[in-house]
Amino acid sequence: MDVRKYKISPGEKVRLSEVATAPGKLHDEEELREKLAACVEEISALQYRLYAENRRSLLIILQGMDSSGKDGTIKHLMRGLNPQGTQVHSFKHPTDLELEHDFLWRHIQKIPQHGEIAIFNRSHYENVLICKVHPELVLAERRPGIDTVKKVDKKFWKERYEQINGFEKGLVRNGIEIVKFFLHLSFDEQRDRFFARLDNKEKHWKFSAADITERGFWPEYQKAYEQALEHTSTKKAPWYVIPADHKPFTHLQVARIVLEKLRKMDPQFPPEDKKETALLQKARKQLKQGM
Repeated sequence: MDVRKYKISPGEKVRLSEVATAPGKLHDEEELREKLAACVEEISALQYRLYAENRRSLLIILQGMDSSGKDGTIKHLMRGLNPQGTQVHSFKHPTDLELEHDFLWRHIQKIPQHGEIAIFNRSHYENVLICKVHPELVLAERRPGIDTVKKVDKKFWKERYEQINGFEKGLVRNGIEIVKFFLHLSFDEQRDRFFARLDNKEKHWKFSAADITERGFWPEYQKAYEQALEHTSTKKAPWYVIPADHKPFTHLQVARIVLEKLRKMDPQFPPEDKKETALLQKARKQLKQGM
């Protein structure tokens, strides 16, 4: 399957109501799991090389409506990966300390080190998503010149998109590759998943009355996502809109795109210089002598 069809081209107009939330045909779940396992196995091998190379890193961003499957996608993608070279960061409501800095500050703290893969479960994009649906949240940032909701206008959002693009451009220039996923869930499927949480006591902790409140803003969130995708999908940091109604299908598509990215990065083991080779040969000789 050609995963490029999920990619948003720079400047492309996005209408989520016209984008599928489910695969076009039924898929055998066992077959999907087998393909996912094969993808994760190759991702693991490339992660090992990336860690050994220690010169570049990969940042994976996951966004989506509540219950779109971000946690599950991370769980399946992480299987087989070495935790030593992988970090997962979830971003919730900013703390008082985080609000003492600009909106990017807390995300900058979690940028992957050389050789690492980092996954952001929600990200700096919350600042053009939930903050756009609820612009009063911007006032908590205490930005100069922004003291009323009325001033959080089109110019403000244009500048914020530009700031995000500049931030990501700087990351890529410094060897941090970026791939961004929007897990595209349908309104009806979200309802079914909420019912599943309510019916399972072990999943009650994942549900909040606020989830229902936010569900009432569904059209506003869809519009905010459309605008974010349109303004921040760039050649170096593209967005992919992944159908999220069928979880095994979603997991496989995300894994395929991550694998494609790592293949293009093609990390290499560090070359051995003559001095290092001589030391290795000496070590081999000493081990043979019983050291």
